[in-house]
Amino acid sequence: MSYVALLSIFMSVEIKKLVPTRKELRRFVDFGISLYSGNSCYVPPLRIDEIQTLLPEKNPAFDFCRAQAFMAYRDGKPAGKIVAIVNDVANGRSEKKQARFGFVDFIDDAEVVDELFSAAENWAREQGMTEIIGPMGFTDMDHEGMLVDGFDEMGTMATIYNYPYYPRHMERMGYTKDADWIEFRVEVPDKVPEKYARIAEIVKKKYNLRVLKYTSRKKIKDEYGRELFKLINEAYDKLYGYCPLSERQIDYYISQYLDFLRLDCVSVIVDAEDKLVGVGISMPSLSQGLRKANGRIFPFGWYHILKSIKGKSDVVDLMLIAVAKEYQNKGVNAMIFADLLPIYIKSGFKFAESNIELETNENVQQQWQYFNYRQHRRRRAWKKQL
Repeated sequence: MSYVALLSIFMSVEIKKLVPTRKELRRFVDFGISLYSGNSCYVPPLRIDEIQTLLPEKNPAFDFCRAQAFMAYRDGKPAGKIVAIVNDVANGRSEKKQARFGFVDFIDDAEVVDELFSAAENWAREQGMTEIIGPMGFTDMDHEGMLVDGFDEMGTMATIYNYPYYPRHMERMGYTKDADWIEFRVEVPDKVPEKYARIAEIVKKKYNLRVLKYTSRKKIKDEYGRELFKLINEAYDKLYGYCPLSERQIDYYISQYLDFLRLDCVSVIVDAEDKLVGVGISMPSLSQGLRKANGRIFPFGWYHILKSIKGKSDVVDLMLIAVAKEYQNKGVNAMIFADLLPIYIKSGFKFAESNIELETNENVQQQWQYFNYRQHRRRRAWKKQL
């Protein structure tokens, strides 16, 4: 074989199907983080969390999901990554044969992108699927939605950041919009808006509701940990692509997330019988801490993350708000914000990040009308027939 022929083989794109071991997945995760080295808007995930999410023996979502990770190599160097997923529970609810792609990153190279997505699409066909959507994770607890606007905005711990060339490749490959989420940056006012305060008081008296505040993480986990995630299942049931959390997943997320809450930034609303009817979970932005940690807990990443939780920050992330169905659109959100806003003001927060909201969810977006705000990011779920 000639030197030119050998060189052309070496220069070609190679796709590798990953065996889900810690060693293989570490390489997978490390590529995604290294791709954004030097980018001032990228917020890396914690490597250990990302690896555990993709390990079948660790993530309870594998009880009802199938998945395959792929990596692309150009000239022998990592050039792309993707995970193809089939969520059988979500498909049973939607009555569709739909695969998902997620955890995706790639260099700006059409051949790399084509080969990477072809691998995911072919795997999905082998599983009997007729459509693929994404980026989506196993469930809504994973990151979802490709950034299509707002590339110059600092990301958050709960969202995906990607380069502007990503959506251009999606359109080139024939993917089309399936759903869009939008995000808002909201100014924290110097006092609770008068109308919010009035609505909160009316709702509190009319439905005999009250706010609970906790100083013990163990106590909030014991009293309302499971109920919190069951409330999320109820409140988010009809949202795009939602898959209810299983009992094993609820246990998993209780142990994984509730220990990191800053409890003064959590609002728990209960009725006269102490039944949970609403919850608002927020926390100081971890974006700067995660950037300094560069995805690693050790040796000093823990310090930067802890400093972000307990120290001073200009930004608070609104992680989630969930309200029981019978209380939705009745002003419970006003109670939550009437409780949290004085804490935000006292803590010195100047801005709040809304997290993602479906662009069609007008009821949620109306709550920002009493604040100064701007829509600063948009992200998309793409779809393609197989």
